[in-house]
Amino acid sequence: MTTTYAALLRGINVGGAKKLPMAELRALLTDLGHDAVRTHLQSGQAVFAAARGDEESLAAGLAQAIEKRFGFTVDVIVRDHAYLKAVAEACPFPAAELEPKQLHVTYFSAPVDAERFAAVEAASFLPEEFRLGDRALYLYAPDGLGRSKLAETLARPRVTKGLVATTRNWNTVVKLVELTGS
Repeated sequence: MTTTYAALLRGINVGGAKKLPMAELRALLTDLGHDAVRTHLQSGQAVFAAARGDEESLAAGLAQAIEKRFGFTVDVIVRDHAYLKAVAEACPFPAAELEPKQLHVTYFSAPVDAERFAAVEAASFLPEEFRLGDRALYLYAPDGLGRSKLAETLARPRVTKGLVATTRNWNTVVKLVELTGS
């Protein structure tokens, strides 16, 4: 029995750094023994099927293979279809009513608790808001992620210390659910 996963790579093909062509990422995943390999956009999403392995070992294996083949390190988070679907369904914001550029999900490598974010003065960022989920953070940024002061604050090392964190816009969140479900 195989499970379909999405691999979320952090910080590739952004601003000219860490170039990783998607065709080469697909080939690498295939070389690692994965099936039904597909990529989405150029910003580091791949979908694949694996007969065995857990999310952490699959992520570590892919990160090691990327470093060996391309010579740079990349943080990787791997999540299965059930998790991705549950995150999308648990969105605390009215996703259907918002523009996709206004809503984002940050996926974390491990569970996070509210205490980690206690120093963030959420009221001072309104109308921007965030909510925590299962190894995820939902961010509502009405003017988009690029202009979000809250996103900048949430990405600071004191907040994300010890975690791999990577953010995707709502369109990508929904597309990954679709791709891993087919």
